[in-house]
Amino acid sequence: MGKVILKPSREKSVLRRHPWIFSGAIKNIESNPRSGETVEVFSTNGKLLGKGSYSPHSQIQVRIWTFDPAEEINTDFFHERIRLALKMREGFFSAKKITAYRIINSESDGIPGLIVDRYGDFLVCQFLSAGAEFWKTEIIEQLRLLVPCKGIFNRSDVDVRSKEGLPPMSGTLWGEEPPELVEIEEAELRILVDIKNGHKTGLYLDQRENRMAVTEFSDGKNVLNCFAYTGGFALWALHGGADKMVNIESSASLLSLAQKNIELNCFDSSKVENIAGDVFQILRKFRDEGKQFDVIILDPPKFAESASQIQKASRGYKDINLLAFKLLKAGGILFTFSCSGHISHDLFQKIVADAALDADKNVQIIRFLNQAADHPIALNFPEGRYLKGLVCNAH
Repeated sequence: MGKVILKPSREKSVLRRHPWIFSGAIKNIESNPRSGETVEVFSTNGKLLGKGSYSPHSQIQVRIWTFDPAEEINTDFFHERIRLALKMREGFFSAKKITAYRIINSESDGIPGLIVDRYGDFLVCQFLSAGAEFWKTEIIEQLRLLVPCKGIFNRSDVDVRSKEGLPPMSGTLWGEEPPELVEIEEAELRILVDIKNGHKTGLYLDQRENRMAVTEFSDGKNVLNCFAYTGGFALWALHGGADKMVNIESSASLLSLAQKNIELNCFDSSKVENIAGDVFQILRKFRDEGKQFDVIILDPPKFAESASQIQKASRGYKDINLLAFKLLKAGGILFTFSCSGHISHDLFQKIVADAALDADKNVQIIRFLNQAADHPIALNFPEGRYLKGLVCNAH
């Protein structure tokens, strides 16, 4: 087994059980480990701190599997980690008729670089680190044993794999190939999901509880849903009694799927207007036309992929929130989100506050929103808390 020796005083984060070791903290690497192989991590004075996966191409050169030096990294290790993750979610969704949820949430479930989501009878995996890729066969084997399903599909077709020296990959890993659209239940609603080509693994499962929250504010309201994707927030707004629903999404094909979801749930399509185009441009047009809405939902894509993009992303978030505030009626409700991990909760709140000030609005935060319960955040891994949302009342 390869050995990684840390520089003096660089073991502090490991002792606090943070799972990442950056290249700058490493003094020496012994035995020439291969990408993804397990290495032992030692302090400068020779104390064994744990075992992790080695990634020579990444700035995060080691991701810790275990902080117990006696624990072996083998098939049994992954069996137990998957079993524990399943136990945490056991019964949580069955009573609520939820058939799509996250089973493994990477570092926060003790398997760095692995995402596993369930969509009805199919599992969708993302192997995002060299270590997860190295143990892929064993992980799939344990998923088959522990999670009854018809098939396991690979959606490791994301840019982050290039940082690990891994190519993008997609396709069936085991069992049946999923259909073009998989129907799932989200409590009272049904949603068609494209797990082969959709965003992330098909649906923004982390927003489930926030989608449901929209129902509380939608009855009889005129609702604007920006960055609509396949209409998740719109479905819950209509379920809550929205009188008028406007969806804006850059992709016409995604709006077509949103319309299918509206029809699948037997909502009145005459209440819904779907607009394909650039959200920023369309909101400026609405502003110039003097349009007003009771409820506005802003769920944009990630604006900051790295720390170097924080300033540019902040401008984007301020611009979109400023436009939203100008389009809100007095007493209107804004649901606003950021999924950029590099944008802190405090910074996001400040950006929204600055937008309200420029819009000459008095705004109260009436609720803070986070990622759904099946996306847990390990206390030793605060980076796992990436999704942040505010429900604002504007006057």
